[in-house]
Amino acid sequence: MYEIVVIGAGPAGASAALFAAKAGKKTLVLDNDKSITKKAWIENHYGVSEITGPDLVETGKNQVRKFGGEIIQGTVQNIVPTENSFTIETETATYEGKQVILATGLSVELAEKIGLNTKSGTEPRIKTIFDVDSTGKTNIDGIWAAGTVAGSSVHTIITAGDGAKVAINVISQLNGNRYVDHDILKS
Repeated sequence: MYEIVVIGAGPAGASAALFAAKAGKKTLVLDNDKSITKKAWIENHYGVSEITGPDLVETGKNQVRKFGGEIIQGTVQNIVPTENSFTIETETATYEGKQVILATGLSVELAEKIGLNTKSGTEPRIKTIFDVDSTGKTNIDGIWAAGTVAGSSVHTIITAGDGAKVAINVISQLNGNRYVDHDILKS
């Protein structure tokens, strides 16, 4: 069983998965390879002078893999709550996870199917988003949301930061105390 399953591998999903995997959590990313970032040219992402969206997405996936996260291509069809976890169903397989982070970009269909509350979006062209609290929690305990679908601006730097924030909150809940990830330069 995975401790954290992230649905989506765009900036929000990959960032969430990076923090989860680096924290030592058994992490799975399910990616349908349809991130809107794959159409982007990016010159406003802190620390990067310029990058294509596909390169940014691939870099994020590689960072997740570096820390032991698993990435599987597939489209999630359903999420079914079980006693202490969730069964995540794709078109070809099922996976078990204790916590789920939805980072599905513009897509809310899955969330509406499983009963997550939605509300009107505030970004241009974003009609519907998940109704989450400030930590990223949805109305279903154990399901979180990050990035554009959770109301963050569509800018990659902002959605990546939101993914990191939500992951820190999930990790903290799993650990029972506040998790902080700081690396120190070695002299």
